[in-house]
Amino acid sequence: MNKYFAICPRGLEELLLEELRGVGGQELRSTPGGVFFSGDWSVCYRANLESRLATRILWHIVKGPYAKEEDIYRLAVRQLWPNHFAVSRTMRVVTTAIKCPLKSLDFVTLRVKDAVCDRFREDRGERPNIETRNPDVSVHVFLSENECTLYLDTSGQPLWQRGFRKASVDAPLKENLAAGILKMTGWQPGMSLVDPMCGSGTFLLEAVQMALDRAPGLDRGFAFEMLASFEALNWAAIRQAAEARCKPAEPLEIRGYDIDDKAVRATRRNLQEAGFGGVVTVDRADVLEIEPLTETGILVANPPYGERIGEQDELAAFYPRLGDVLKRRWAGWNCYFLSADTRLPKLVGLRPSRKTPLYNGALECRLYEIKVVAGSNRREKGAQGGAPGA
Repeated sequence: MNKYFAICPRGLEELLLEELRGVGGQELRSTPGGVFFSGDWSVCYRANLESRLATRILWHIVKGPYAKEEDIYRLAVRQLWPNHFAVSRTMRVVTTAIKCPLKSLDFVTLRVKDAVCDRFREDRGERPNIETRNPDVSVHVFLSENECTLYLDTSGQPLWQRGFRKASVDAPLKENLAAGILKMTGWQPGMSLVDPMCGSGTFLLEAVQMALDRAPGLDRGFAFEMLASFEALNWAAIRQAAEARCKPAEPLEIRGYDIDDKAVRATRRNLQEAGFGGVVTVDRADVLEIEPLTETGILVANPPYGERIGEQDELAAFYPRLGDVLKRRWAGWNCYFLSADTRLPKLVGLRPSRKTPLYNGALECRLYEIKVVAGSNRREKGAQGGAPGA
C-alpha cells in the first residue's frame, strides 16, 4: 500500500477527499491545500486519470527530521532512487516549505539533486541528466519547521491541463477550480447551465465532461508511466474502463455567452478541439441582455474584479446594472459568482445565501451564491450592506 498526497486549490479539499474516496483511496485526511490518502497503484492511476479537482498526485517516499541542509542530504541519499526510475530518465527537484528555518530553499534543492545523483553513481555508475522545464521525473521536497518529506510526482504536467484546450483569453480560470465550483453549485447533468461571461469556455468544457462522464485525463499522459513500478497492463485496463463509460456527445442544456468576439471564437474552438462542437451553444451577447431559456437553472460566472481586467469605477457602475438584470430576468435561478471584489454583493444589491472562500492561484476570492427569488432578495432601504467578510 502506497501513501500519496493530492494537491488541490485551497477551498476544494473536502470535495477532493470525497472524489479520492470514489476511486478507492483509503486513510483519507485533508489539510489546507490537499488530501493525504493511501492505496495501490490502481488508485494512483485512477486518481490521476479521473480527478477533476486535484492539481498533482505525489507518491510519498520518506519523511524524516532535519535541523540543517546536510540532514536533508543524508535522508535523500539513503533512498533507493535507482529502484524507482531508470538513469536514462531526466529529472528535476522541486522544493516547497512552510515555516522552514533554513536560509535558502535553492540550496536545499541543490543538495537533494546531489543526493539523488550520488545514489545513482554509487549503484549504477552513472547519474541522470537534469531537465528543469519538462523532466521525465520530478522529486518533490516539502519542508515543515523540522521535518522533511520526499515525494515522487506521478502526474507530470499539472492535472488541470486536460490535454485539449488550445485557445485562451486573458486571465483564464484553472480547470480544476472551475470543476470544483460546478460541484459546489449543485449542478447536475440535465439541469440548465449558463455562463454569461464564458471567456475561453472553462466552465462549459468542465460541465460537458461531467455530463458525458468523460475522465478529464483521457487526452494526456502521466509521469507514473516513467517510473520503474509502472504497471502497463493495469493502466491499459483502467483507461479502457474509463473510455467505455463515456456517453456519446449530444446537445446539452449548457450555454455560454461573452461580449467579446475573441472569447466566443476561443470557446468555440476549444469545444471543437475537445470533440464537443455540437454539444454546447455559444453566442456573442452582453450579460445585461441575455434572457434565460428555462425557468430554473444554474448561472455561474467569473466576472472581472479589478485585479484582473477593468477598472474599479467601471465595475462599480456595472454591478448595480447586473443586479437589476438578475432581479428582472433570472428569478428561479441559482447564481454563482467567483470574485475577489468584496464589493460585489453590496453593489449587485442581492444578499448572498453563501460565501465560500476559494483561491484562484494566489488570489483570495469568494464564491457568492445568490438564489434569485422574485422580490425576496432586495435589500431593505436603510439596511446595512457592507462588503462581505474577507
